[in-house]
Amino acid sequence: MEYRRFNDTLLVRIDRGEEIIESVRKVAERENVRLASVEALGATDDFTVGVYDAATKRYDSKTFTGPHEIVSLTGTITEKDGAFYQHLHLSAGNGDCEVFGGHLNRAVVSVTCEMVIRVLDGAVDRSPDPETGVNLLRFPD
Repeated sequence: MEYRRFNDTLLVRIDRGEEIIESVRKVAERENVRLASVEALGATDDFTVGVYDAATKRYDSKTFTGPHEIVSLTGTITEKDGAFYQHLHLSAGNGDCEVFGGHLNRAVVSVTCEMVIRVLDGAVDRSPDPETGVNLLRFPD
């Protein structure tokens, strides 16, 4: 992985064999990113995404293997209890142009992943919502 900072924007190249979530964490910690938006594209051949079931309050996850183009990776970097927290979603298409996606649990880059992290001024925390069980954004007063 390599990256460069341009004012409030980080341009990141995640390389073959590297895991995307771990790479985002490394960059955010090195650059002290507390609040940001994330977008990316690239390729993966091993990824796990989930869909949240509000009735059971859990993610149902599925793993996909084989060549897939990342057609959209989007999300946020915030904090939870003062620590790094990321919320990313990924959509990826296979050779038949079928697209699968959801909440990103893990993804290993097969060719490259080009990511833009736009750092925002400030910090936003998260806390669990008792009704849904999801860690919701909590804005300071």
